[in-house]
Amino acid sequence: MTTQPITAIVGAGLMGHGIAQVFAARGYEVRVFDPMPEALASLRSRIGANLSALGQDPAAAQRVLPCQKLADAVAGADLVIEAATENLDAKRALFTEIEAGVPADAILATNTSVIPIGSIMAGLARPERALGTHWWNPPYLVPLVEVIGTERTAPDIVARTMDILAAAGKTPVHVRRDVAGFVGNRLQHALWREAISLVEEGVCDAATVDAVVKASFGLRLAVLGPLENADLVGTDLTLAIHETILPALNRDPAPSAYLRDLVARGRLGMKSGEGFRRWEAGDANQLRAALVHHLKDAVRKAGQGVPGQGEEA
Repeated sequence: MTTQPITAIVGAGLMGHGIAQVFAARGYEVRVFDPMPEALASLRSRIGANLSALGQDPAAAQRVLPCQKLADAVAGADLVIEAATENLDAKRALFTEIEAGVPADAILATNTSVIPIGSIMAGLARPERALGTHWWNPPYLVPLVEVIGTERTAPDIVARTMDILAAAGKTPVHVRRDVAGFVGNRLQHALWREAISLVEEGVCDAATVDAVVKASFGLRLAVLGPLENADLVGTDLTLAIHETILPALNRDPAPSAYLRDLVARGRLGMKSGEGFRRWEAGDANQLRAALVHHLKDAVRKAGQGVPGQGEEA
């Protein structure tokens, strides 16, 4: 394998174009397939706009080759990352087609957020070269990529993938068991379940939940992870707290009835003007802009940077 592998991305949407951008900004050749012509037509312009907004050279977008056929995108690729719709049957069908068109030593990766990797890769002839690479949105700013092997993934495939991601400027972590949601989304949605429950039970309103998180422990999380915090205060104090609080936490195994009711009533969040909270036109764009600004600042302060920001591409 070359030091800069040929990367193929399957899907040119929100995650796919951002993942392509990461590799292109590092000088890699990237091919992208999407069945939607409009997604391919706007691919380079979207990547170029992102690069410009980050103070990077938008010309890097020209390293991304839009492909109208899946076979053209994956032929000769060293690494294929699927970033298509979060649908198990669709992903399985894609990987059957991908496997037929890639070299024997190509790594096959899925960017699923929560689906167990083994379920997606079960039908492959060579599942030992398949794994998960869960990127976070926006992938060109959030450093982490979770690398999830299955019981059948070869150890050298995990190692090669970790090396490729690190060379592309990411922070890869190895998730050692293939469980739904991996690490990040299990933690995130455990928090969301309790947040929804607090509102549903009338403890507080949604705005209060968000304010509490953002103005208290949320401020610490970038430098003090939950288990670091437990060790900092002491495992004895952590145990004492858990003796009181854990029996009171929500433990429903199914989605909240309150959440189901919001969806049934068309309260779909910012896109409909109301979800847990009411929103005005333009709020979503303002929030996204604030998030990007925050992430850019956080990455710089962490010393990880982005190409074009005092760092070689």
